[in-house]
Amino acid sequence: MKKQTLKDNLLYQRKLKGFTQEELADKTTVGVRTIQRIEKGEVQPHLQTVKLLAVGLDVEVDDLLKLENPKEETIQRKWMLLLHGSPFFGLIIPFANVLFPLFIWISKAQDNKVYDQHGRAVINFHCTINLLIIVSLLLFFPFPGINYFGTAAVFLFGLIVNIKNLMSALDSGTYKYPLSIPFLKPKQV
Repeated sequence: MKKQTLKDNLLYQRKLKGFTQEELADKTTVGVRTIQRIEKGEVQPHLQTVKLLAVGLDVEVDDLLKLENPKEETIQRKWMLLLHGSPFFGLIIPFANVLFPLFIWISKAQDNKVYDQHGRAVINFHCTINLLIIVSLLLFFPFPGINYFGTAAVFLFGLIVNIKNLMSALDSGTYKYPLSIPFLKPKQV
């Protein structure tokens, strides 16, 4: 019988084998208090503790611990690629650096809070970059020589930060978009 949570699985397997918490503690070198706290759902133990409990109960770790679906991680990685990579369409289509991530964010924000957070960050950053480019282009007329450098600098800054965050989001699931104006504020809890 496979349950959804570690606490249920541990309790089930322990009772199935006929062990008290003290007997299991003696077999595994895991403290009685730790076993009690796991069975109450008060703690999420280290994997090493789960392995010790599995050995003591003569079961597989999978019988105690529900493992995450590896396909879900792949799907999340693909959405991160789309969220952080879609602004590159802005190199071809004006304002696509905001519109594409906006459409993805609108469709995925309700599915997962990670998509919501990353989507807001991407959209805020690229709205800020677009605003800075528009301002620098408006300043082009009074200061044509100086402003060409400013527009190019803003463009390169946006490109470099986006590439860095794309790689960071795919590798570790983190991002850092500096100088972003928070047009889309985080949800209040």
